[in-house]
Amino acid sequence: QVQLVESGGRSVQAGDSLRLSCTAPEGTGNKYVMAWFRKAPGQAPGRDPEFVAVIGWNGENIYYGQSVQGRFVVSRDNPRSTVYLQMNSLKPEDTAVYLCAAGGRITLGPGDMNYWGKGTLVTVSS
Repeated sequence: QVQLVESGGRSVQAGDSLRLSCTAPEGTGNKYVMAWFRKAPGQAPGRDPEFVAVIGWNGENIYYGQSVQGRFVVSRDNPRSTVYLQMNSLKPEDTAVYLCAAGGRITLGPGDMNYWGKGTLVTVSS
């Protein structure tokens, strides 16, 4: 089991920027593909979280969801076993619990991820 811990979520105003972090156990390094997903408030329990971004083992093969393309930037620091999500020009519709996930291949599908964090809440007010 790989424990992922997200941090950085808080309440902000529309137009603000925010950076989320996701830390894996020390030594994890580039062992996994890392991704961010999100669940909006009130989302139905059985519905898949929305894909936000994915980044390959060494920072290559980066993909973004359409709703965040051009505003969010994903990066990783393998020596620190940490992945980041820089969120710019935030909108109220970005309000969600942001979840970090780790898996074995580049994918946009949550079902292909093996490990998940518990999430960090981002609230964007207009």
